[in-house]
Amino acid sequence: MALKLLVIGGGISGLSLAYFLSEHQDIDVSVLESDERPGGKIWSDRAEGYLCEWGVNGFLNNKPRTLELADKLKLKTIGSSDAARKRFVFSDGRMNRLPESPPAFFKSGLMSWPGKMRITLEPFIRKGNNPDETLADFARRRLGREAYQKLIDPMASGIYAGDPEVMSLAHCFPRIHEIEQKYGSLIKGMIKLMAERKKSVSAAPGGVLTSFDNGMQSIIASLRDRLGEGVHMKKKAVGLEKLGEGYRVHLSDGAAVEAEAVAFAVPAHEGAQIFRDFDPGVSRKLEGIPYPSLSVVCTGFDRAKIEYDLNSFGFLVPFREGRKVLGTLFDSSIFPFRAPEGKVLLRSMVGGARATDLARLDERKLV
Repeated sequence: MALKLLVIGGGISGLSLAYFLSEHQDIDVSVLESDERPGGKIWSDRAEGYLCEWGVNGFLNNKPRTLELADKLKLKTIGSSDAARKRFVFSDGRMNRLPESPPAFFKSGLMSWPGKMRITLEPFIRKGNNPDETLADFARRRLGREAYQKLIDPMASGIYAGDPEVMSLAHCFPRIHEIEQKYGSLIKGMIKLMAERKKSVSAAPGGVLTSFDNGMQSIIASLRDRLGEGVHMKKKAVGLEKLGEGYRVHLSDGAAVEAEAVAFAVPAHEGAQIFRDFDPGVSRKLEGIPYPSLSVVCTGFDRAKIEYDLNSFGFLVPFREGRKVLGTLFDSSIFPFRAPEGKVLLRSMVGGARATDLARLDERKLV
């Protein structure tokens, strides 16, 4: 008899888990999703010829598992354009291109000469011994205050919409932490890794932002189609109960579902509610995990009416600039198919851990 397994949460994690488990004939898997649509934070929307991503914009193709999943689902992947290699930081009231090489770094106007010289001292800084150092403390220690403010801070906002002063380096950027601990220096480590990569025939390609014809929603739709009737929408889990040979999951509508095993793929605060009576200790820990609020604003324009050169990935804004946006991506330059001919699509992020009030503004005020 097949093992009955229940997956709580129909986002990309829950659907992927259910899909891989469904390949085993001895597992009968079902998914419960509280929303009326699957996908969680992945949501692609077509409007007037534009393709807007309200969540994740794509994935990096140097992660083989995602490519393997897309291949199994027979989805055609599309890499970002060459223009996406150009990235900017809005600092000191102007756009500054992020340098891509040492010569470009020294020619760049993004940082002052004292700030540049401070970065060159990085190989001589002793490696840290704090196992849970914040990203901000790490950046100031190794690269200097200016590099933290103009490079690391906007990077953290662009990836996590978080506050570097409280973000754990080891947990949020484990690779950077590992390089410092192994090589004693980021610069030394990167040089050695580049040399090793050139020697390795099987080295993974560099990470290129990748998506699908119909946006990231494509992978969600394909997973749901493969799982068929095993995905149940508008079924919100609110409690968990241990049975003799399994578990009973209580739903918000008063119904209950029993299974021999349960997997959770929900945000921490939802997990906290489910575990409140089942395991109060776990519930409290889950409740303490913060999630920054973020709003995404997609805007379309006639290309001819915009004087600025949009042939790049977009720009990020350091917190010290005091602007209301964390950054703006030039989506139709990254993926040209996301805007009609003669139009451009811009995608701005508002809010984050240091400006949660802005993320909660209504649509009219956001625009």
